[in-house]
Amino acid sequence: MGLGTNGGAGVGNSAIGADGSPQTEGEEPDGPRRAKAGKHRSFWKELPILIVVALVLALLIKTFLVQAFSIPSESMENTLQVGDRVLVDKLTPWFGAEPARGEVVVFQDPANWLAGEPTSEPNVVQRVLSFVGVMPSANEHDLIKRVIGVGGDTVECKGTGPLKVNGKALVEPYVNPSGTPCSVDTEGGQFKVTVPKGKMWVMGDNRQHSADSRYHQSDKTHGFVPVDDAVGRAFVVAWPVSRWATLPVPDTFDQSGINTAAALAPGALSLMGAVPAVLVRRRRTGGRRG
Repeated sequence: MGLGTNGGAGVGNSAIGADGSPQTEGEEPDGPRRAKAGKHRSFWKELPILIVVALVLALLIKTFLVQAFSIPSESMENTLQVGDRVLVDKLTPWFGAEPARGEVVVFQDPANWLAGEPTSEPNVVQRVLSFVGVMPSANEHDLIKRVIGVGGDTVECKGTGPLKVNGKALVEPYVNPSGTPCSVDTEGGQFKVTVPKGKMWVMGDNRQHSADSRYHQSDKTHGFVPVDDAVGRAFVVAWPVSRWATLPVPDTFDQSGINTAAALAPGALSLMGAVPAVLVRRRRTGGRRG
């Protein structure tokens, strides 16, 4: 009965300590105390911080690692379709890597190649998301083509093909089957050029529908794209999912003799070997004459 009348007061005024002794109100317990639970931020308060962190990470990734680009035209069909999203490797150029034959590269417009082309005007939100890398690039001054020749290469087209690099005919399964490797016209489809150092010669896989290096030979860059204008190599089709595919370098660019340095090496070695032989012969001849 006492519990019913003053039990509540007794619990509030005294307690049993860790050693079994009674403890009055206000005294600290001798044993370990349980930590008070910390206050958790509301999800809605943390959400803006999470968004900012995500955008900063996306910006860093887009600037230094990988960037998404949208395919605007049919110049690379059937390898790339209009509306495909490709991922571009921007990391390796930071370590001095340069575009190689056979790679599909994104590059900045070298000499107003896009003049007269219809362009879309993205809104403010699209520009911001494109800037941080969440959406594909909204920069209308970027193009995508396949590298055919690099510095020192001689690239040639006669008739409908095949296309030749350093005298080697290329087998090009990536070329749109509705067309031919070379275009028979007087506007640039028939050519023979030597690529200067630090430049590259690019062509679309849809040869009859690609305003590439061939058709800009009268520009200030003569159709050659500066290596410094390369944004990076496209290495995968990421969207739509049904079109997912990697973009490897075709085997045709690995054939023997296509590398000009390798092709010149035997001749250079022969010349180096011939010089000592001539000097020895002259010495022997001189000795006999003396």
